[in-house]
Order: sequence, then C-alpha cells, then structure tokens
Amino acid sequence: MATFLLVVCVVVGIAFIYHGVVVKGQRCKSKTVNVTGSNTGIGKMTALDLARRGARVILAWRSKQLRLRSNEVVLMHLDLGSLKSVRSFGETFLKTERRLDLLINNAGIYMPGTTEDGLGMMFGVNHIGHFPLTNLLLYHLNKCGQSRVVNVASVGHIFGTIDFNCLNSHKEVGVGDSFMDVFKTYCNSKLCNVLFNHELAKILHSTNYLFFFSGAINSELTRGINKVAMMLMKPFFMFFLKNSVAGSQSTLHCVLQEGLEPLSGCYFSNCTVRRAWSPSLDATSLNQIKSNFICHIHMVSRC
Repeated sequence: MATFLLVVCVVVGIAFIYHGVVVKGQRCKSKTVNVTGSNTGIGKMTALDLARRGARVILAWRSKQLRLRSNEVVLMHLDLGSLKSVRSFGETFLKTERRLDLLINNAGIYMPGTTEDGLGMMFGVNHIGHFPLTNLLLYHLNKCGQSRVVNVASVGHIFGTIDFNCLNSHKEVGVGDSFMDVFKTYCNSKLCNVLFNHELAKILHSTNYLFFFSGAINSELTRGINKVAMMLMKPFFMFFLKNSVAGSQSTLHCVLQEGLEPLSGCYFSNCTVRRAWSPSLDATSLNQIKSNFICHIHMVSRC
C-alpha cells in the first residue's frame, strides 16, 4: 500500500511538473511600452493591442481626473503642451519604472492656440513636447538593448515647410486662424516630426535605438475643428481615410516586426517604407534645414 501511494505521488508530481514546464511553458518577458496620446484614436488602439499581447503599457495621458493602475497598465500624467509637465513625467518615469523597450510618440493636436510656454499649440504639442521627452527617456531605452522609438507623423508632412523667421518671431511653424492656415501649420508640425526622426536616427546610428514613422488617418485628431466643418468633411474622411484600428497597424508594424533594423529612420505607411519629406525640398536645402532645425529645437525646448 505504501509503495502504491509513493508511486501515485511520484506520477502526480511528474504530471504537475510536465504541465508547468511543457503545457504552460515559460512566459515571455513582457515589454514595457510608453504611448503618448493613448486616450483616443491611433494611440488608444495601439495601446489596447499591445496590452492584449502582454506588454506593460504606460498610458501617458493629459487628464488628471482619471486614476488607473494595474500590474500591466499604468496611467501617468503628461501634458505635452507644458515643458514642466514633460520634465516631471520623465523624472517620475525614471524613478518608478525599471525599463522601457518601446516609446511611441503618438500624441497630436489639430487646433490653433498657444501653450503655457508661449509656443504655438501644434508646434508645442505635436513636436516640441516629444523632443525633450525622448531625450529624457533615452537612459531607460539604452538599458533594454534593441529598443525602438516610433514617431507618428502624417502624410500631411509632404505639404509642410519650415519658416525659420516665423519660428524665431512667433515660436510657431505657422500663423493664422483660417482653415487653410491651421491646416498648413499642422502639416509644418508634421514635417518637424520627420526631420527630428531622420536626424535622431542618424545621430544614434551606432546604438541600439530604432526610429520609424507611420502615416496618419481619420482619427479623433480633428475633434478641435469647427463642428459645421466637421459635418461637411465627415463623408470625405469616412470614404477616403482609414479608421483608427486600421491606421494603428503601421505603428504596430514598426513596433513588432522583426528585421527592421536596417530601415532605422525610415518613414512607414501601410506597413511599408515610403519616401518622406516635402517634394519642394531638394537634397541640399534639406540638409541645411535639418542642421538648422535641430539647433533651433534645442534652443526652444530649453525655454
């Protein structure tokens, strides 16, 4: 009887070990992801998808009213329209989080106005805020080896230009409140994203960082547009532009696809590499603008 019980215990023990090792298997270590603008649109769909895949997702969110924290989803306050908030977020992140594998600079805004630092709203939120944020988090990104940074741009960048006189005098990449003025300013801010991405990838070429772009689509970005204009434009948006789920696929591709290392710094749309920046810029003027642009951004982000 004792022998029989011993055999049963051994068999049960082996069965449990087999189930734990073979059936359940070893759980993959989840990546830590920081997504800006994760409350709506592409950012929300991206964050949800990565959370379902088991990633630890940091939701960088402007609202202070929400309180959410679990083992795998963390809400942290970040207002990209405030450089003070950006620096506070970076300091908090470095103190509370041990790693950062993926940084997705997704947040964007489409409306005129001025940030608390005196910058143009779209220039400040769409670009300037992400500039110091990325630099603040480089320490954690460096610790994770093959980390990636995805800067979400827009096809609108091809209509963009950089007017340094406007940048110097107004701390903005465009002026005017008309529909076309606002659209032009937005496109200029997206060209800033492209220039920043391309130059940063070149500077950090010898490191483990990977920098990509994904195109833009019909999301909640346009919630700041006049309601009458939105009603008129809604059929156009629905027919010709992707929704947020489809639009997030290029971001997810840049985050998850293996073997993209040789394409660091490239612009992606529809999960494939596309030519970036304004066709109005030749190679010589583009190189001059990129050099001047980085110098200007360093100056402005320290104001």
